[in-house]
Amino acid sequence: MKTVTKTLVLGLMLLLLGSSYATSKDTAGKILPYPIHQQKLANGLNVVTVPFDSPGLVSFHIITRVGARNEVEPGVTGFAHFFEHMMFRGTDKYPKEKYSAALKSTGAAANANTTQDRTAYHMTGNAAKLELMFELESDRFLNLNYSEHEFKTEAGAVKGEYTKNFASPYSQINEKRSETAFTTHTYSHTTMGYFKDIVDMPNQFEYSKVFFDRYYRPEFNTLLVVGDVTAKQVNALAEKYFGKWQSGSYKSVVPVEPKQQETRFVHLQNGTIPAYFSMSFKGPAFSDTKIDMPALDVLASIVFSNTSELYKKLVINEQKVRFISGGAGDSRDPGLFTIHVSMMEKDDMSYVKTEIEKAISKVKAEDVDAKILATTKSNLKYSFAMSIDTPGAIAQSLSHYIQLTGDPESINRLYALYDKVTVEDIRMVANKYFKMEQLTVASISEDKKGALQ
Repeated sequence: MKTVTKTLVLGLMLLLLGSSYATSKDTAGKILPYPIHQQKLANGLNVVTVPFDSPGLVSFHIITRVGARNEVEPGVTGFAHFFEHMMFRGTDKYPKEKYSAALKSTGAAANANTTQDRTAYHMTGNAAKLELMFELESDRFLNLNYSEHEFKTEAGAVKGEYTKNFASPYSQINEKRSETAFTTHTYSHTTMGYFKDIVDMPNQFEYSKVFFDRYYRPEFNTLLVVGDVTAKQVNALAEKYFGKWQSGSYKSVVPVEPKQQETRFVHLQNGTIPAYFSMSFKGPAFSDTKIDMPALDVLASIVFSNTSELYKKLVINEQKVRFISGGAGDSRDPGLFTIHVSMMEKDDMSYVKTEIEKAISKVKAEDVDAKILATTKSNLKYSFAMSIDTPGAIAQSLSHYIQLTGDPESINRLYALYDKVTVEDIRMVANKYFKMEQLTVASISEDKKGALQ
């Protein structure tokens, strides 16, 4: 009764939010209750505007749809992440210190992050300074300039970041898992890249210019502005500051991963943390038209969340596990559905893995409870809906879907699919993706050899 009431209240709040900012024609039935305006410039740059009632505040993002996925050449991994750093090195017009001072005048702090599929640059600040934001961002995207000395300095900083991150056993096993699960596709290396390539990065000054010339072109980018703005205003500024940006001709061809035919294992000997293992099944690429990913998201919540029967058994009742979670990450190409487990005792690994396999077998063979399915779908949908309540949060959410498809409307198409997930869909994706021959098991313990091999 409480769950039903909460869902109804959230639904009502969502409807009220939608009526405040958009007409029913614009947003009827959509998870995002604000209109999305899109205009593509002649050079291929997609310009996205989402007016939002945030007086005096605007969030400005540029999504470069280039990540570790695009690093197809041997010996030069890590450059997508490298340019996340390098883009803050300055230009002739706005050297680093002048850029920082100008940025400060907007009330914004610029930052960036890189994933397998994209690099995102973002700031949130004074809407009255929007034109200055356009000037600053267009200048560094069109006119980035750095010396070989500056390049080597930043390459050294990237090496330091890798070394710091790699001190964590979890980072180490993540890298080993990727290398083991993928033999051909570029998802085989993490966003940071291979360490041997990072060590050699200071010698790749000329290649860095090739990488920038290939990918920092309008056709690989989307400009997103959310907040106290109009589409007319944003489009005019985009044309003024980005209209002369020349498109390129490079086509990125990412190798296709062959079908996995056997269970794979990888182990890290480390006794400094509690024993840990993961089970990674090959999953689908993101799609806003196919039911697979929404069905897997619902399945993950039902089977592996902290309200699941498996969690109650292993974590609460038997206390053999510190935590367990599972889910598929969104990715442009087929990725992984990974179940993570932190153990109380390493000797219980085989038992816990067997219990997970039993839970998977059950969802393959039996329909999930219809009431639990309905509640799970509502919680997934409305918890997300209630989180998009600031320009930054809206822009962050839209950036995620822009990286996957290039189209911010994917957010609405995806969440519409959640309503359509059935008990039959849950069984279908369980049988389709949870196959032992498509499984990679990664483990950490003080033992030399993994207990699950």
